[in-house]
Amino acid sequence: MIVFLLYAVIFVVSFVVVKFVATKAATDFTSLKTVTFGDESAVRPNRIASVISVLTIFLLWGAFTGSKLVPGFLHAPGPFMGDAVFTYTAEADGQRDDATVTVRVFEVGTDVDAPEVEPGDGWAKNDSDTVGAWRSGLIRVDRNDELGRDDGHTVVAVNGQPIAPGGSVQTEFGRVGMSPKGTLNFEPAKGWQMEPIWLPPPEAVWSRLNEIASDGYRDSTLWEHLGWSLFRVIVGFAFGALVGIPLGYAMGLSNWFRGWFDPIVEFMRPVPPLALIPLVIIWAGIGETGKIILLFLAALWIMAIAARAGVSGVAISKVHAAYSLGASKWQIMRHVIVPNSLPEIFTGARVAMGVCWGTVVAAELVAAEKGAGMMIMVASKFQLTDIVIMGIILIGVIGFGIDILMRLAEKALVPWKGRV
Repeated sequence: MIVFLLYAVIFVVSFVVVKFVATKAATDFTSLKTVTFGDESAVRPNRIASVISVLTIFLLWGAFTGSKLVPGFLHAPGPFMGDAVFTYTAEADGQRDDATVTVRVFEVGTDVDAPEVEPGDGWAKNDSDTVGAWRSGLIRVDRNDELGRDDGHTVVAVNGQPIAPGGSVQTEFGRVGMSPKGTLNFEPAKGWQMEPIWLPPPEAVWSRLNEIASDGYRDSTLWEHLGWSLFRVIVGFAFGALVGIPLGYAMGLSNWFRGWFDPIVEFMRPVPPLALIPLVIIWAGIGETGKIILLFLAALWIMAIAARAGVSGVAISKVHAAYSLGASKWQIMRHVIVPNSLPEIFTGARVAMGVCWGTVVAAELVAAEKGAGMMIMVASKFQLTDIVIMGIILIGVIGFGIDILMRLAEKALVPWKGRV
């Protein structure tokens, strides 16, 4: 919740600064328009906002993971590390005595020894122990006391505050609780930073990326993993487009085709591709064929609907004009319907490619030997969060790159979009 509030605050402050403080020069015709609200053609991405957005995400990521890439004064409060001290009051055989417990809180993964402490003068002896940061540990304070559990040893207070089984006392170093059996449990203060096993800092992910890029992962290089994922997506999308686009044209031009295939397309359109995985495995097994079929089905319905929408969106006045000039049906198809439906088809292709790229990761979770999804699956089993996040970032970057390429292709192949 704190992260989202900070993100919202940064968003609002950045918007105010860029919108009302920073000056913007008029460098194109769009900026000279007098009416822009409601005109989609006048809306262009604010590059300053894009840069600030990305930097904000990395800043929050670094701040809440204690990253060395972020200045220390921007770090969120981290977990307590060092020697924590608290006192307990024990009662045994009708007697009460106080003793001190010193707990050394250490970074998980390092070797430390419990601090040396003097036993003290009373029958309740001072204790020491170790606990990892973000962890908790039971502390048997009665083990070295002269009066033990056989004498009715019971802890009745911590730092002077009464405590009972199931209760707890908050100290400056963390929480001291008591189990139902009366054993103390110390949980150091965690702060606001995330434990590396849940969210590693950016430099840890970068280091893992360099390691896998040079040494590979699971007997394959990083580029082989990503290459196989791209291959599956491109082949599945290509087959989906080859079948879906003619199907969509047929549904847009023929009542019979529309009536025959419309129930099938509309039935399959809302079915998530992931729901088809069990059926595809039964039909085609767990090899490459099954993965390609799954991606084919993910793209097929989207491309069919996009082509059908493209045909339906052609202005009838253009068709009438072509007929009045003596054009044949083939000429109308070639010079009117196809050019005017291409913008819708390209929009559908971008959506379909995104769906395929997201689906391939799930498809590779099933018995794949290579692929980005396989990396994430195997890493998650061993709680290698840095590899999981690395895979997610690579998937996002490649997906964004694919979308940019498709935008450029649309701009080059359909230059008349929005102009006619």
